Amino acid sequence: MDKKWWTLIAVCVGTFMLLLDVTIVVVALPDIQRSLHASFSDVQWVVDAYALALASFLLTSGVLADRYGRRLLFLIGLVVFTAGSLLCGLAQTSLMLILSRAGQGVGGAIMFSTSLALLGHSFRGRDRGVAFGVWGAITGVAVSLGPILGGVITTGISWRGIFLVNVPIGIAALAVTRWRVDESRAARPGRLDLPGFGLLTLGLVGLIYGLIRAGEAGWSDTGAIVSLAVGAVLLAGFVLAERTVTDPMFDLGLFRKPTFVGGLAAAFAMNGSLFAMLLYLVLYLQDILGYSALDTGVRLLVSSGSLLVAATVAGRLSERVSARWLIGPGLLAVGAGLLLMTGLDAQSSWTHLVPGFIVSGVGAGFVNPPLASTAIGVVEPERAGMASGINSTFRQIGLATSIAALGSIFTTSLHNRLTQGLTGTALAPHAGQILNAVRQGQVSNQVGTGAGALPPPLRSELETLVRSSFTGALDILLVVTGVLALVGGAASMLLIRDRDFVVRQPEGERPPVRQPPA
Repeated sequence: MDKKWWTLIAVCVGTFMLLLDVTIVVVALPDIQRSLHASFSDVQWVVDAYALALASFLLTSGVLADRYGRRLLFLIGLVVFTAGSLLCGLAQTSLMLILSRAGQGVGGAIMFSTSLALLGHSFRGRDRGVAFGVWGAITGVAVSLGPILGGVITTGISWRGIFLVNVPIGIAALAVTRWRVDESRAARPGRLDLPGFGLLTLGLVGLIYGLIRAGEAGWSDTGAIVSLAVGAVLLAGFVLAERTVTDPMFDLGLFRKPTFVGGLAAAFAMNGSLFAMLLYLVLYLQDILGYSALDTGVRLLVSSGSLLVAATVAGRLSERVSARWLIGPGLLAVGAGLLLMTGLDAQSSWTHLVPGFIVSGVGAGFVNPPLASTAIGVVEPERAGMASGINSTFRQIGLATSIAALGSIFTTSLHNRLTQGLTGTALAPHAGQILNAVRQGQVSNQVGTGAGALPPPLRSELETLVRSSFTGALDILLVVTGVLALVGGAASMLLIRDRDFVVRQPEGERPPVRQPPA
């Protein structure tokens, strides 16, 4: 078999693993929480550590690959990702798991930033279109299969299996890449923007840590306030630094293009709404309704299946329909779907979510195929890599910041509702015990370990209170994310304009890149 097809196999395997790990872990989080005795903030960090590392290292990795070799960097990314997966599977504490997830994210960023360049170097003409089409299909399948595969592995083996399965696959991909993939470099690589990398990474960490801590300790907590302030200052410093360095990570001049800004707004809103809500919907399905990881994954297929079908249709329509009329209405549908899920109460079943799952899944499917072509379609070919990287970075920033912000809103609302519900009842003497259990993430259909010591009649009363408090807090998150998606959809329709797209010759140019949904 020709080397170029081996390159396609290696790139698709690496991409499949790194994107699968965006969503596969979500359905395993309740099991991870119980196994490692993790708090709710720890659960947030398991997702955010991966997304933050992806966002921080994506653009820097691309520059390093251009300078030192794309195959070399892809190999390094595979090694780091595979080692991170092994450490995740062996983690004995929540801190070890979070740090290992960050390592996975670093490896994933390196692989993702080099994947398209490797394919572009190996393929020409019609074969290039085939290669990019296969790669685009793999990205959609990976994210769509994540919840169900996570459920199968978690229920059939354990949550550790979702990470350990990457190890033999990663080793096989390493062998193929080492012996069957050709090396390539950029003719004129850019300079490494170390100030920008440092300021962006530390600024995002400060912002995310502050949001998560505020949810855990309260918005008046000094540590949360200081962290948020430091994060804001560092991010402002990043913007200033990018205006002065010779080869910036973010070319701020791109923000003068309305269509580019509209694409970023859509990227942030897409990941910050539906995909961020997956964490809280999974906690509801497992902790409150009592479904297993596999049962949860099966139910989420309603959403991911709708997404995959709609993405296939949108991919064909994108050649004939303006991007604004796919992205904008798609995000509006995502928002409408999230709002359809509201109205939950203590007696609700999972079927209450089905209409919202379908509508939001279809909307997400219509957003993703044209979104990447919007990011790179408004710039010259030589800047397409940066434009695509910025769009991917905004996706991960949207996911990480939204999960942290939603967690803060959720814990505050849940705490207030429980406190109000406990006041003046027979459960009032146990309020401290119950609230402490809730803060530690011990909210389940058995109402957690703290409730286990209560007399049976009180346990039943408390279970009803927890269910109603949880669904009430979840309703707030659905409204917040629904509005975010609606705003993103409106911004996309206003900002994305056909006249901003750069006209290119079809032969010899890289085709539109399909970005992953998450």
